Amino acid sequence: MAQASEPYLIAVDGGGSGCRAVVATHAGQVLGEGSAGPANATTDLVQAIANSRRAIGAALHAAALSKDALQTSVGHLGLAGALTNEVALRIAADCGVRRVTVSDDLETAVVGAFGTRDGVLVSVGTGSVLAARQGGALVRLGGWGLQVSDQASGAWLGRALLERVLLCHDGLEQHSALTLEVLENTGGTAMSIVGFASTARPADFARFAPLVAAAPQDPHGRALMQDGAEYLRRALMVLDPDGTAPVCLTGGLGPVYADWLPPKIQARLEAPAGTALDGALQMARDAAERGE
Repeated sequence: MAQASEPYLIAVDGGGSGCRAVVATHAGQVLGEGSAGPANATTDLVQAIANSRRAIGAALHAAALSKDALQTSVGHLGLAGALTNEVALRIAADCGVRRVTVSDDLETAVVGAFGTRDGVLVSVGTGSVLAARQGGALVRLGGWGLQVSDQASGAWLGRALLERVLLCHDGLEQHSALTLEVLENTGGTAMSIVGFASTARPADFARFAPLVAAAPQDPHGRALMQDGAEYLRRALMVLDPDGTAPVCLTGGLGPVYADWLPPKIQARLEAPAGTALDGALQMARDAAERGE
């Protein structure tokens, strides 16, 4: 058991599809894990905080610890969309952990993947964002939300697939097995798709992404994957013009793009050393050692 001088560590990784939390000793031994629903601070800050608290509570329960442990623990929450100081302060104030630091999930993912090394992280899940660590500085690209960004992401693929279904319905494109399947599964009419899209959140669109990824021979599936890969190629050139840094593909969809990228990029791919949750745990440990 951790000594009193070594508080428990609490780490949270949250995104558009869900969040995970762990409670660990200062040495890194995980005592309990928990999970909850979406925790994207841009999409829904109140929901993100609430689900972070639920995941932390579940982790404490799994570790057989009471909520009193939150008063002496040191935590780090890495949540998608925690991009401003105002949002970070709100999360820190309401997450239930007294000593806590907050970042977006990109920073925790980079720490988890590379530790202190330089490299380029490509995170593609419900949303998408890229980051390069260069001489200790973190440079990010993309990740501004589905309405204006998040190219190549699950939500982007799902929305684009529905757009193609409607183009086929209107006679501007030829239906394929993929578009016919989606049309049937969404109610069989153009208005059923319009009704779904009118209230859909990124995670709702992202549920169609596995259909795209699983249909590389379908003309519409192939075209969408190629478009997503081309965006990632261009983004990597911006972040690393020399084309020499190691690249990690992370997130639910990141690794799926490996075979769609040019051979020169494929040669630079490496498996991440750890996950964003591992990064959050390391950042919690760093904060504890700094006395924060």
